[in-house]
Amino acid sequence: MNNGAGLGLVTLIALVVGNMLGAGVFTTSGFALADLGSPVYVLIAWLVGGLLALCGAISYGALSRLMPVSGGEYYYLSRAVHPLAGFVAGWVSLWAGFTGAIAFAAITFEAYLLPATPEGLLPDNVVATLAILLAALAHGVRLRNGVLLQNLAVGLKLLFIVGFILFVVLNADVTGWDGVAAWRDEPLPAFPVTAFALTLMWVSFSYSGFNASIYVASEADDPRRNVSRAMILATLLIMLVYLVLNAIFVFAPAPGVIAGREDVAALAADALAGEGLASAMRVIIAMALLTSVSAMMMAGPRVYAQMAADGLMPAVLRFREEVPSAAVALQGALAIVVVWMTGLRELLSYLGFTLGLSAAASVASLFIVVRRRGLDAARIRGYPWAPVIFVTMTLVFAALAATHNPREMVAAVVTLLLAVLVYYLFGRQHQRLVD
Repeated sequence: MNNGAGLGLVTLIALVVGNMLGAGVFTTSGFALADLGSPVYVLIAWLVGGLLALCGAISYGALSRLMPVSGGEYYYLSRAVHPLAGFVAGWVSLWAGFTGAIAFAAITFEAYLLPATPEGLLPDNVVATLAILLAALAHGVRLRNGVLLQNLAVGLKLLFIVGFILFVVLNADVTGWDGVAAWRDEPLPAFPVTAFALTLMWVSFSYSGFNASIYVASEADDPRRNVSRAMILATLLIMLVYLVLNAIFVFAPAPGVIAGREDVAALAADALAGEGLASAMRVIIAMALLTSVSAMMMAGPRVYAQMAADGLMPAVLRFREEVPSAAVALQGALAIVVVWMTGLRELLSYLGFTLGLSAAASVASLFIVVRRRGLDAARIRGYPWAPVIFVTMTLVFAALAATHNPREMVAAVVTLLLAVLVYYLFGRQHQRLVD
């Protein structure tokens, strides 16, 4: 795992885009509309989530310039705060950040792909499992093979999504959309604060891949510069894409058609141009979700490899030649287990809350690093306003979401408490921080 191994800015941007542009954007707005009652509130949630993600990208960019090493939140918190904090973040990455997120993307991939196949042709979860196995095979053998596949797939994904947007813009009569008509005819409901907070947790999960380049920093060219640039540029691009896509999703069909539905993108396409466009949209989404699985399968095992180097996971998970093959295999196996154990909406709430807390803790560690090293804060981009906004808003909305939907939030807290228990029972005596 040598610094400057050839992951350039384009590859890093593709990795971030691949992580961000996945399952959440194609599923969240249906659930959000059911809870918020207005497409306007849904779009506000996507805008607020994007601005928070941008603050997070700026903050993570500062961390990546100060500590340009793979390992993500685990590395930052274990070095800046305490080994226990790093272990908890690594535990969250293992179960939620990547395992749960890969499972979520794979399940959604199957949900969009199966309507195009004869009913009953394959049992539930088989297609999701095959998608995970394919991604593990691509990234578990050689670095270059996985990178080439990832860059090509992300490029095609963006091309198809932009093509869909252009088709809608050039061919659709917005004033005739069912959702627009319903919005004009119905009064705007009262703003539901706690439901909005829960929606923002879901939206934040859709944006959560904004920091993906930090997980491969040790393998990047000029990591102090390119890792940060990749996060900021990709976040701005994805925020624009998300806002346009979700405006189409929530305003094209009638609210009753998509409220509470997970396949909101295909339903919107059907409302615009019938089954033909809906089928094309399902193919686009399937490709987007498959590349999302691939991107996370590339990033996640780097965290476990760093934890293994520090003695917190079996040594077999460390890098062997170009890639941490055993860590990739472990990641694939855990994601497949989660696919067969959970549902989509419950997983969405759990992931949004858990990842939000982990990201807030990591960004907060920037204050410790700056103070401990006596750095000139004026020379750090976005400091201190970006980390202050990100941490404060993430914690406020997490607290509000917990009051609205406590069951999944309790599961997130249990995940954190289990991490502390495992660390003190098994991890503490083995940990040795290696740089």
